[in-house]
Order: sequence, then structure tokens, then C-alpha cells
Amino acid sequence: MISLLPPLMAILLATLTQISYAQNSPQDYLKIHNKARSDVGVGPISWDAKVASYAQTYVNKLKANCKMVHSKGPYGENLAWSSGDMTGTAAVTMWIGEKKYYNYNSNSCAAGYQCGHYTQVVWRDSVRVGCAKVKCNDGRSTIISCNYDPPGNYNGQRPFDISPFEVPLSFNHGSFDNK
Repeated sequence: MISLLPPLMAILLATLTQISYAQNSPQDYLKIHNKARSDVGVGPISWDAKVASYAQTYVNKLKANCKMVHSKGPYGENLAWSSGDMTGTAAVTMWIGEKKYYNYNSNSCAAGYQCGHYTQVVWRDSVRVGCAKVKCNDGRSTIISCNYDPPGNYNGQRPFDISPFEVPLSFNHGSFDNK
């Protein structure tokens, strides 16, 4: 029985390692970004190693105090923070969740809500992304950054175009007058 313990521990360790890296790979980030982009008719975004390196370098600087402060660098940027572990896909899902606060007709967020993370995810001109995750020095918290090239969220511009004949009611908040 004792001779089985090391192989079982190795299997357990390998399983835990797989779990800790689940949903943090470039493919995971791309899959969820591209699903959101496809939903509004925007082409896919691709992984860029240079942008990912920038994201990793920046979040490494944030891990000491674990405060979300934008880099003000050359890329568009979405940041996420969690008091525990957070996967990359959970961060992107959170940003995409802002979709319900975005009004396409007014090209604005609902009063009192944020939607700029969502609009950056689906920004049609952003064609490259790189993301990174770091565990903060407190040993618990996580910061995730996705950076976008070229950046989006320019004032007065829409993140994507929809034909007026294709605008779903969820975007125009319209109703039918049944007179």
C-alpha cells in the first residue's frame, strides 16, 4: 500500500495543476472573446504574443499592492480583480456581462452602470489581444488584464455596426405600439 502512495500523489498533483490552469490559456481567452464578437457581427480577434507580454509585465507590477490601476499604455485595457482565484474566462465573462447596460442607439451605458469593458471586448477595430493573470502578494487575490490592439472605446464611435433592419429590441430598447 505504501508503494502506491507516491504514484497517487503524483496523479493528484497533476490533476490540481491542470485545474489551476484551466480557463486561462490563450485559446480560452480567444474563445469567449470571439463568441461575444460573433454575437454582434464582429470578426474574430487573434492572440498576440507582444500584447500578452505587455499585459504580463504590467500585472506583475500590480501584484505588490493588488490595486487595479490602468497602465495608460499604448493598448486598450480591461482589468479584473478578485479577492480569491479568478479564471481568465470568468474575467471576460464579467466584462461581457456589461452588455445589458449598453444602449446601441445612444451609444452609451445605462445611467449608473459601466459598459466600457464590454464595448472594448467587441470593438470592431481591435484585432489583437493579449491577456495575463497574476496572484497578488497577499497570496489570495488575483488581477487579470486583457490588452487590445489597436485600442477601442473612442468617444463618438460605436464599437460595431448594425444595420437598422437588424437592431434587436434588446439593443434599441424599443417597443411596438399596438393601436
